[in-house]
Amino acid sequence: MAYFADGTEVEHFIGGIFTVCVQDPELKDKLAESGVVLGLHFTDPEAAVVADFPSYKVFTGDGNGSTPNVELFMTADVGHDYWLGKVNVSVALARGQMRAKGPVPKILKLVPLTKKVFPKYRQMVEAEGRTDLLGV
Repeated sequence: MAYFADGTEVEHFIGGIFTVCVQDPELKDKLAESGVVLGLHFTDPEAAVVADFPSYKVFTGDGNGSTPNVELFMTADVGHDYWLGKVNVSVALARGQMRAKGPVPKILKLVPLTKKVFPKYRQMVEAEGRTDLLGV
């Protein structure tokens, strides 16, 4: 069974954690320096998030926001599990759980930075009363 009922939930939670990233005082400038505009395309359910790190902005919904220079394609469950610290991006790419379009090394350089946000994702999910998303 999928974690999320619909794309709106995916965009709320996963888009929400990217908003935390672009506002985090310790993280936002490092992400901006990457020059990455990350497009995330989810299935099961369908959803889209664009994280424009240089502009410190996050957009949700298909076709909204800046034009990505790196894109990732995955199920919403894989995206959610990543923020719970359960998915290794390199392994997910190798196994086909994630597909990338654009310079993969740029994404892999961002991964260690975003790991610092994992506890904040868990807190956000708990604050919304969605412990069902945590497998608790």
